[in-house]
Amino acid sequence: MIFKEGDKFIEKFHLSEKIYDGFITLFKDRNPLHTDEQFAIDNGFKGRVMHGNILNGFISFFIGECLPVKNVIIHLQEIQFKNPVYLDDRLDFFAEVSGVFESVNTVEFKFNFKNIETKTVAKGKIQIGVFK
Repeated sequence: MIFKEGDKFIEKFHLSEKIYDGFITLFKDRNPLHTDEQFAIDNGFKGRVMHGNILNGFISFFIGECLPVKNVIIHLQEIQFKNPVYLDDRLDFFAEVSGVFESVNTVEFKFNFKNIETKTVAKGKIQIGVFK
């Protein structure tokens, strides 16, 4: 198998206005925490909190476009949101192969997203299947 335990991957993502607007346009989630600056501030945040599922989109991009093979499918994706993400945040995404199961053509990754202050904003695991 092309992957081995301990393999590391790093990507960078920017939560741009285009991504934010695209998410709202596609999914119609206009919860005031995400769309109303004053509502978010009144509830203890420094501004509108970006939708957590935008990070899932970044994970999809990582699996589909950044791995050295394209013959993969996501079996499992778990994410824990630790800190808010805001518009224009730049995130570092770190993933490490935590398990390779050749008998079932499966690879597991542990990952985390960190903001510019190197504060973890989300972490979790991904399990992919690799087609033969």
